[in-house]
Amino acid sequence: MPRPIVRVALALAILCLPLESVAARATDSTLPPFAGAYQPRTVAERGIWMQADEDERQLRDSHLLIDDVALNAYVRHVLCRTVGDERCHAVRLYVLRIPAMNATTHPNGAISVWSGLLLRVRDEAELGAVLGHEFAHFEQRHTLALQHRRLGASDLAAWTALFAGGAAPLVRLITTANIYSFSRAQEGEADSLGLRFVAAAGYDPRRVAEVWARQMDEADARAAGRKQRSRRYDGVHLLDTHPTNLQRMTALRAAAATLPAGGVTEAVAYAAALRPWRAAFLADQIKLNDFGGTDYLLGQLAQDGWSEDLLFARAELYRQRGNPRDLVAAADFYRQALALDQRHAESHRGLGMALLRSGEAEPGRAELRRYLELAPAAGDAAMVRALIS
Repeated sequence: MPRPIVRVALALAILCLPLESVAARATDSTLPPFAGAYQPRTVAERGIWMQADEDERQLRDSHLLIDDVALNAYVRHVLCRTVGDERCHAVRLYVLRIPAMNATTHPNGAISVWSGLLLRVRDEAELGAVLGHEFAHFEQRHTLALQHRRLGASDLAAWTALFAGGAAPLVRLITTANIYSFSRAQEGEADSLGLRFVAAAGYDPRRVAEVWARQMDEADARAAGRKQRSRRYDGVHLLDTHPTNLQRMTALRAAAATLPAGGVTEAVAYAAALRPWRAAFLADQIKLNDFGGTDYLLGQLAQDGWSEDLLFARAELYRQRGNPRDLVAAADFYRQALALDQRHAESHRGLGMALLRSGEAEPGRAELRRYLELAPAAGDAAMVRALIS
């Protein structure tokens, strides 16, 4: 390789090195002043904002949007407590019924929160950390910075194609890797500022890292349930846009240790706010056909005890998989749920179905008759009557 090309490659490779750690940036819990929402200044930036506005219109009109006033008000309350009222008023929040753990940020100030995230976090401190992370992307203009980096990389790739000869593919690869490395650095910056938001709001910053610890355990349980190898978390691929969950957990734990001890979690308030929706979110999770990951998640949610809705969800999970031993386990879980609430119609229905599939016809029909007594106008009433007869 010609010596000038070596120098170019080395210079680009240096750009791919990780930036300062989350722990180094999060030692101070005081927040920088809010500069306000950024306004696009160039033609390219206005184009980015136009696309973001169109994306937000689709969010606003989506059939996945949860328009429950109480739930939206509560999530916004956690966001505003986390980042402060001045920052909070600069963004719009959309809660979507999507059973995956995620939240997204648009450069114009639209933030979406997915129901799978609400199901998995345990308290306001954990939810605040995710919302603070997403707001940090908005405040630090990460989407805009990444777009400028991509444009710069395109220009560099065009010049190297002219002058680098046979080394052009290598330069393009390193340039591309630099973009992904920049994205990972942005994630670290957002983690750091999000953690500072949590601490400044009076939440316990030590809760934040546990979100990623449970995500790794759930992923391992999902892999085991699908008879797949558990993935490793101690290495990052050249073209990964995010640090690994292990890297995030380790960095956040180290950063939290540098912050003042104490803080609240508001776990009771969080559970109360989520209660009207938890059964629906659990039902969405069951439909994902992810036995291992879902069984792990249910066990985590039941750490303080198995409630009726969690027992019912676990019974549905086992009945859905449908092995003979699963049907026996499902029937037992339904009975445990009914011991807590004899009038839970869906548990009678599920138990009846499990017993019928296990060959226990008359006990199964008896449970289905009880289901119809409790829910005579159920949408599947005609089908259930046909099974009974």
